[in-house]
Amino acid sequence: MTASTERGHEGGNASDVAGALILAACAIWSLISAAGRETRPEGVLLALLAVAAGFACGRICGTLLPVAAATTAALAALVMALVWRHGMPGATATAETTPGHTGAAAALLVLAAGAACCAAAAARRESLRFTLRLLALGAACASLGVGSVAGFAAALGVLLCSLAAARTHRRLLGLAGLALATAVMAGLSWAVAEDALPEGLTASFEGQLTSNRVQLWQDAARLAGQHPVLGVGPDRFAELSPTAQQSLGSDGKPHSAALQQAAEQGVVGVVLLAAAFGWLLYSLWRSPRTTAVVLTAGAALTALAALASVGNALSFTPVTAGAGLLAGMASARRPIEAGAGAGGGGAKRAARDVEGARGV
Repeated sequence: MTASTERGHEGGNASDVAGALILAACAIWSLISAAGRETRPEGVLLALLAVAAGFACGRICGTLLPVAAATTAALAALVMALVWRHGMPGATATAETTPGHTGAAAALLVLAAGAACCAAAAARRESLRFTLRLLALGAACASLGVGSVAGFAAALGVLLCSLAAARTHRRLLGLAGLALATAVMAGLSWAVAEDALPEGLTASFEGQLTSNRVQLWQDAARLAGQHPVLGVGPDRFAELSPTAQQSLGSDGKPHSAALQQAAEQGVVGVVLLAAAFGWLLYSLWRSPRTTAVVLTAGAALTALAALASVGNALSFTPVTAGAGLLAGMASARRPIEAGAGAGGGGAKRAARDVEGARGV
């Protein structure tokens, strides 16, 4: 094994340790913010468990059968989004008819597009790559079928990013751009909640998001301001939000991951949420997989984050588990046998991948 490959494995171990610490910190903080109050941190703990389990399964399946595993995940997400579009399993919202099902279905279709594109990037035959990209396009079009234009745009964006990533060699710059895009989306939702944008721009956003959602965001920002450190406690937004109480069929969520985290777990919760997303991108940066696979998975996770910043997608266990699964497959190590074969050619390819992971 070459020195470059050994450094790649060391980087992978470091990202695994960082991920375990961050997820543990998220779980501990949710319990701290819930202490002494009638809260329900079970939903947060379930989401963290789903991410961890999905990531572990993705690592295993991605190492053994990278193309087959990603293709199976894409088909499973597509079928789940279409079959359970009116009643997705694993919802942590309490309303009988959850208004976030359309957004959750769109999020699953984005993950399906990302998994299909990752499989295409890892496939060797041109005909198979073309078929898998058609599958990704089908997932994007299916978003229109479930009534989500935003989901269609996000899934189509993942496909286009995958095509561009095939010609990209510096993954660090691409991942930095994806992180910046995520921060901008979260910042825009917060600016709308605080009414910090120009009047015309705010009216435009309100027309797209509906006034009810903007009012939910404003309630979340108000609660975050009143309880900046601990928040009001996990799953207490519905009790303290006048808009949620007055809305018919409300699921009791502010429909923004960052604002919900700020309202229910304070600024520390927001920092931990950002750290968890940063850990996923860091795992991709250190991944021994090709840059095309890494940037495709990063684009899918960024698209999911964009949907979560204006919707309720992360309140559904299949979505959080799917995000972890995709990240795990895209950061899976290469089998040692594959690197040792072909007269050392596999070791050279592994070394080039590690160099690409460093952005050189």
